[in-house]
Amino acid sequence: MHYASTMNGITAIILMFVNTLIWAVPVHILALTKLLIRNESWQRTCARALMNTVNCWIWGILAALRLTQKTRYHIEGLEGLSTREWYFINCNHQSWSDILVLLVTFHGHIPFFKFFLKKELFWIPLLGTAWWALDYPFMKRYSRSFLERNPHLKGRDLETTRKACEKYRHTPVSILNFIEGTRFTPEKHARQSSPYRHLLMPKSGGFAFALAAMDGRVTRVLDVTIVYPEKRFDFWDYLCGRVSHIRVRVKKLTVPPDILQGDYRNDPVFKDRFQAWVRDIWEEKDRLIERTRNGG
Repeated sequence: MHYASTMNGITAIILMFVNTLIWAVPVHILALTKLLIRNESWQRTCARALMNTVNCWIWGILAALRLTQKTRYHIEGLEGLSTREWYFINCNHQSWSDILVLLVTFHGHIPFFKFFLKKELFWIPLLGTAWWALDYPFMKRYSRSFLERNPHLKGRDLETTRKACEKYRHTPVSILNFIEGTRFTPEKHARQSSPYRHLLMPKSGGFAFALAAMDGRVTRVLDVTIVYPEKRFDFWDYLCGRVSHIRVRVKKLTVPPDILQGDYRNDPVFKDRFQAWVRDIWEEKDRLIERTRNGG
């Protein structure tokens, strides 16, 4: 049994790797033409072609999972979603497998999700150019101490990211953010003295930055809760199909108007209000995980 599951994991990795190599070719060809031909009409055509290519890549990833896994997915809350709307996906983070679970959950229901990336990641071979071609927003973040030494740069990181997101004005996207900032482990939970039973402390600043960068275009939050079996596992176990079942709950939230407008960094009143809103979401998510694990 263990040997069979290990072979499933190896097969899944091989299939995903080959699938990625195949679709990396058209992505980089389109990326080159996007760089060379700056015509606005072609840029829109290229963007559509790239998204069609990405959808084929996702189809290959999901096919590899279906062929190698017997994991059962119990998914709730997909009703009323549309590929023509803008969304912000907020999800608890426990494993690298979260990304694949989200692909299983949302493919065909919402626009393909994108991440805010550090500018330095552009230089990763193959991946950096693919992210650039797919209009992933690269952001330049400055530390508080750096801004204290260079006050003229205050607000520059947000403005740069806003400009990168301007291309989303006419193209619906889903922005994915794990606001815990890192994967949950009991060790990290204890180190933080987190007040939540199943979650780490949320990093409200990154959430506020991402919403502000979208300049009011994202007013719908998909609050996603992924609940795995309580037995500890790693990404390799997931690929091998050793995770028997996964529960996913999607809750649709509307961002309050007073949360969309404000300066998180410089307005303490707005910062307190934003943090209180995030705490309410996080407390409900923690209770949901507890109920789900207790059979609710």
